[in-house]
Amino acid sequence: SRRRGLRGAQVAPPGWPATRETSLPDLKSRRRSVSSAGILMYRRAGANLEVLLVHPGGPYWRKKDEGSWSIPKGEIADGEDVEVAARREFMEETGVPLSGALDPLGEIRQRGGKRVIAFALEGDVDVQTIRSNTFEFEWPPNGGRMQSFPEIDRAEWCELPSAHAKIVEGQRPLLGRLAGLVKQAGTRPAL
Repeated sequence: SRRRGLRGAQVAPPGWPATRETSLPDLKSRRRSVSSAGILMYRRAGANLEVLLVHPGGPYWRKKDEGSWSIPKGEIADGEDVEVAARREFMEETGVPLSGALDPLGEIRQRGGKRVIAFALEGDVDVQTIRSNTFEFEWPPNGGRMQSFPEIDRAEWCELPSAHAKIVEGQRPLLGRLAGLVKQAGTRPAL
């Protein structure tokens, strides 16, 4: 809806035509992609299974822990192969190039409707060497100053019970699917 300016005049929001007949913008054309691809890396630690989770960077996430971690993932570009997108996003968020076959974990939907297509890969990375790409946005809000933040500010290896508490709710089914995949391969992780 339109905002009221001085003396009750109708004022169009920024970027809208400044007429009395202001209409809603085409929201579909402005929507971000709702499809992402990601990789749940895992390793065996004795009888236990550990997964690599990443914590989002930026001031909003700084003090959040449980329910805020994720698998390394990101948007699939138009026409991009899903596995290629998953590998690219893992590299962008961790700085670690991947090789090896990916095992599909299927698709989940996060709160808000974002579709995530996930893969599993057994591997081992030193979380101290992870280097993420960065993004910019205005901080503090309405402060007029753009700041740069890492897309992820840290990574951690977690056993499944700990990972279940840390990972965002919509991605929790991926942990069970991974446990099933590993069990099917012949090694049952401690749950």
